[in-house]
Amino acid sequence: MAIEVEAVGESHSAKSQPGKTRPQNGQRADADRRARQNERLARVLRILQLVQGRGRWTARGLAAELACSERTVYRDLQVLEVAGIPWYFDDQEESYRVRPGWQFPVLNPTAEEVLGQVTAALVSAAPGLQINAGGKPMTRKLAASSSADVGRLIDDAGQLLAVLDLKLADHSRHQDVIRAIQWALLQRKQLRGQYVSPYKAKPIELTLHPYRLCLAQQAWYLIAREQGLDAPHIYRVARFSSLEESNAPAEPIDGFDLHAYLGNAWGVFRGGETYEVEILVTPEAAPLVVETRWHATQRAKQHADGSVTLSFQVDGLDEILWWFLGWAGRARVVKPLELRQMVQEQLRVALELNGEEADGDGLEHVPGMRT
Repeated sequence: MAIEVEAVGESHSAKSQPGKTRPQNGQRADADRRARQNERLARVLRILQLVQGRGRWTARGLAAELACSERTVYRDLQVLEVAGIPWYFDDQEESYRVRPGWQFPVLNPTAEEVLGQVTAALVSAAPGLQINAGGKPMTRKLAASSSADVGRLIDDAGQLLAVLDLKLADHSRHQDVIRAIQWALLQRKQLRGQYVSPYKAKPIELTLHPYRLCLAQQAWYLIAREQGLDAPHIYRVARFSSLEESNAPAEPIDGFDLHAYLGNAWGVFRGGETYEVEILVTPEAAPLVVETRWHATQRAKQHADGSVTLSFQVDGLDEILWWFLGWAGRARVVKPLELRQMVQEQLRVALELNGEEADGDGLEHVPGMRT
């Protein structure tokens, strides 16, 4: 199901994207709320740090240290109490303290959590995926710091589980690019680099405000807004010849919804028109095709002869076309007519390429492919 994607900027115009990505009043309000929450969390953790130390802290002293009111200190102490932290006021020292010997609970993972960590580590290291090397070291640390039973479970799962042949785009040469994207997203920094598009004669110099990194259609994609443009675009990670994190801050992305941005795209590239698609699959192929959930809007209708009709609502037809061709000879496009005509054209070209008159060397005999 590998798909040749369109050039960035050629299929996603600002006009075709839902909503605006610039911060609006509601988004700014949400950003302010998040900032206040972060400020309070930092203050609560600072109170915990102070009362666990050697100093003597009263409510008045804490308020002065944190530049807040005593009433705020009391509210923050209540938060610590709800979190299970056993603080108390030592009348003799006239200071807040945390019960001696208390510490945050030691990690005690369940078998399901351990199995999930091992699986995640295996997937993250799979050929082609290779998002980073942190999964396996974390699993080893978990084994070293847990019980003997957990250690045995990790060893057994590591030997018995495997991730093979995902047929992903090769990202083995782009681990530095992926790490740069990850850290730029987490630290809200811009990215700068070169992008090689198959539709452009030369590499493109880009300064990007990153929005999301996602795995879709067997490849990693970066959703980012190019400096000077109003809307984000989609970039295939394997096409960056270079990319590094900049010191310049990226624009806020509060309120950006990845699912709303992609809409009902079959994969990652959203077309400008929505289509109701129906595919009739032969009885022989029906059990195979319904094993997989191909799209979020998928519906299946079984027929008495064993065939099945799959229905989808998709934005654009280019990506679903290539998926359908994988079922050629075992499925028929019921609607829309535009998709059926696209299938016919691709099959005609395929027959030209593989006909008896093909000489095996040149493509001159194929209409539209003369060099």
